[in-house]
Amino acid sequence: MLKIRLSMGGAKKRPIYKIVIADSRSPRDGRFIEKVGFFNPLLPKTKKERINLEVERIKYWIEKGAKPTLRVSRILGEAEVMPMPPKGNNPLKAIPKKDRKKEKSEEAKAEPKKEEPKKEAPKEAKAEPKKEEPKKEAPKEAKAEPKKEEPKKS
Repeated sequence: MLKIRLSMGGAKKRPIYKIVIADSRSPRDGRFIEKVGFFNPLLPKTKKERINLEVERIKYWIEKGAKPTLRVSRILGEAEVMPMPPKGNNPLKAIPKKDRKKEKSEEAKAEPKKEEPKKEAPKEAKAEPKKEEPKKEAPKEAKAEPKKEEPKKS
């Protein structure tokens, strides 16, 4: 399967990406079929030199069945070559990883009843066993009374 994807180049901490057509099985920076543009993430979004695309060749490869990766599809969407992909829903993206763990543990302690809405639908079918539960509680109370007597004997 053909992919339109980014191939990394540039120096350490100075990335520049080539937009290439490659077989999905080849490595990221490895063999590719054709270079169809480049992307420089260090430049501001307002500069023309940030992205350069050969639109005709990209459209040709898309017709041949090449699928762009998510990042490339966003780049192509910004350049209006194809429609923008839908935005993902990741509400934790802006929160640092350290704080995410703390929030998850706090939420787990504060709201352990998140599973209740899932159980509401089966409750209708399991209405009879609930009637049996109060009967089970009565014998437990009776057992609790002898235990209280035992500490008095000691």
